[in-house]
Amino acid sequence: MRRRCLVRRRCRESRGQATVEFALLLPVAVVALLVVAQIGLVVRARVMLTHAAREGARVAAVGGSDAEVTAAVVDAGSLDPAQLTVAVTRDATVVRVLLVYVMRTDVSVVGALLDDPEMSSVAAMYREQ
Repeated sequence: MRRRCLVRRRCRESRGQATVEFALLLPVAVVALLVVAQIGLVVRARVMLTHAAREGARVAAVGGSDAEVTAAVVDAGSLDPAQLTVAVTRDATVVRVLLVYVMRTDVSVVGALLDDPEMSSVAAMYREQ
């Protein structure tokens, strides 16, 4: 009989423990999810930048002008054109397209803590005659 009272008292004393632990860990879990989301956006921008550089190099390799290369880069990359710099270099056999992109980190809470990463990508192709 006495033993049953001790068990009930212990259960009564720890009733809100799970709620308090959840309340303490919830902000940490939310920030971790936001960090993962921001990292995913940065990786996506990096992949799109590489794709856009290849598309620009392809247009330049077939004889496109700098304006056509820039238009192809903007169309292919779905990146913010205001944050994108395009440089095209040509020599006798090879064209190179250099892209520099400053990505805005705008995921709430996490974006304010991180600097905007600057990414670059270079693609080179042989000129077609």
